[in-house]
Amino acid sequence: MLLVGWEAVFFWVLTLVALFAAVFTVSARNPVHCALFLISTLIATAGLFLLLRAEFVAGAQILVYVGGILVLFLFVLMLVNTRSEVENPFNRQDKAGAVIAALVGLSLLGAVTYTQQRGGFFKTRPSADRMAIENARPDPNAPAGVISADTETLGVTLYTRAVLPFEIASVLLLMAIVGSVLLARDRRQEEIYD
Repeated sequence: MLLVGWEAVFFWVLTLVALFAAVFTVSARNPVHCALFLISTLIATAGLFLLLRAEFVAGAQILVYVGGILVLFLFVLMLVNTRSEVENPFNRQDKAGAVIAALVGLSLLGAVTYTQQRGGFFKTRPSADRMAIENARPDPNAPAGVISADTETLGVTLYTRAVLPFEIASVLLLMAIVGSVLLARDRRQEEIYD
């Protein structure tokens, strides 16, 4: 897919926003700020899905991750006392580990880029499954508002045959949140609420 014009501009803007917000997600000291940076990372990723004409995936990303899980995570962070932080969480060993991890990551990125430019990791004939996937791709010139039969089939499947796994996942998420609140309470809070 070749991006030209405004699509290329939006791609680079959304990519930079996602990358910088992801870096700030793991480097911010305040957990609420981390969650807000993660929200911006996920929204930028949803924008990249829109550029790929995957509107359903972008909408699901925003509804499920941003609208549900992260907002719930923010509520839990605001309810739990997060003031007990270590003053200087990084030491020299952590900085050396970060430098080593960055070097390993950059070398892996270089190796993957070099290998892809030379024709890929494995030079084999495409399988029948791969050819079927390649032939089933939607028309890139189709209008954005059209719902494909695949999206409709996925929606029907999610609300008919896959209801139980979603209910189990929601109960597990609720149990994880209640457990984290119970584990994070200190003695003063236990005396007040008990």
